[in-house]
Amino acid sequence: MPGKARRILVADKFPEAGIAELKALNLDVDYQPDLGADGLAKALGDAEILIVRSTKVGAAAIDAGKELQVIVRAGAGTDTIDTDKASALGIYVANCPGKNAAAVAELAMALLLAADRRVPMATAELRGGKWNKKEYSKADGLYGRTLGVLGVGRIGELVIERARAFGMNVLACSRSMTPERAAKLGAGYCPDLYKLARESDAVSVHLALSDETRHMVDARFLAEMKPRAILINTSRGEVVDCAALAQASKERGIRFALDVYEGEPGSAAGAFESELRALPGFIGTPHIGASTEQAQQAIADEAVRVVAEFLRTGHVENCVNLAEHTPAKWMLVVRHLDKVGVLAGVFDELRSGGINVQRTNNIVFTGAAAAVARIELDTEPPPALLATIRKQQHVLGAEAVPLED
Repeated sequence: MPGKARRILVADKFPEAGIAELKALNLDVDYQPDLGADGLAKALGDAEILIVRSTKVGAAAIDAGKELQVIVRAGAGTDTIDTDKASALGIYVANCPGKNAAAVAELAMALLLAADRRVPMATAELRGGKWNKKEYSKADGLYGRTLGVLGVGRIGELVIERARAFGMNVLACSRSMTPERAAKLGAGYCPDLYKLARESDAVSVHLALSDETRHMVDARFLAEMKPRAILINTSRGEVVDCAALAQASKERGIRFALDVYEGEPGSAAGAFESELRALPGFIGTPHIGASTEQAQQAIADEAVRVVAEFLRTGHVENCVNLAEHTPAKWMLVVRHLDKVGVLAGVFDELRSGGINVQRTNNIVFTGAAAAVARIELDTEPPPALLATIRKQQHVLGAEAVPLED
């Protein structure tokens, strides 16, 4: 009889075709798209895999998932997941990067147009029965204007492409930007953050959230922007200091259109509180940058692929919380016959010597007669321990070499 199906919890809206593909992997699929952050801990139960999109996954939920092994974010960023807690419990966190780039770029352009032409305000007045052509005939227009793109990953590249199609001049500012890459994209090279603010008629933000980028668009940046310049943010709310933006809007007429906000709700529906929404020029959408059918299907396909690979091999692709560098200082290289129990004996000796293993890679040679194990250690194994390992049955040789810092 086949074993019990492994349980997966899908805690956000997910395409029906994707749910069917997960079931085809012999998974027990628990689909609760309206669960929300508050109900996540109780719902996890014995789920080994969790797929989320907008639902926040906090430490309490991760603690509650006693069987949890993998969290897959059906999207690019993972700041809605407590990756530190997941890492501490040995739980993989993966994402689906690049699959929603076109959708986010499209929304960024839509928000830019909406801010310049005040489309939401004009629509609201028409809904109220008021025809105000005189007021809403006032717009700067985008042709010939300069768009500053802050953060030039795949989304930023696509925004540049679309802005150029509108006849805009583009300045590109990114940590990885070079004059050559900017020229290839058809943009001006702008290595200075504040120069970008000064020389742009509008700025579109496309930064991942990190300690370095948090509040990168702050009071100083906004003060450098031209009066009545436009700020577009479709990346992460915390990249922009919302209090400073509110002040800049009141004092200098800085216009803005946002898809993301500091402290936005942790679920797909909920109350929205922000001082920005009370401002007369507020234009916003509720974090829907990736919410097109095209993007969601591509993201779902990638999420299913990540899950399928994990079930098949134990490997988690797109994992974001594996250490790039471990505390390992030494590498123990053991050549051995490919026999049962050889490495167990080596690890027993290391345990007896109080030496911790940080990472292991065992490579088998053609014919499967012999192998080489590369074992990263936190301390140098003493000569006596190495001598003991060399004497073990089926061990062909063992040496320890220091790792470079």
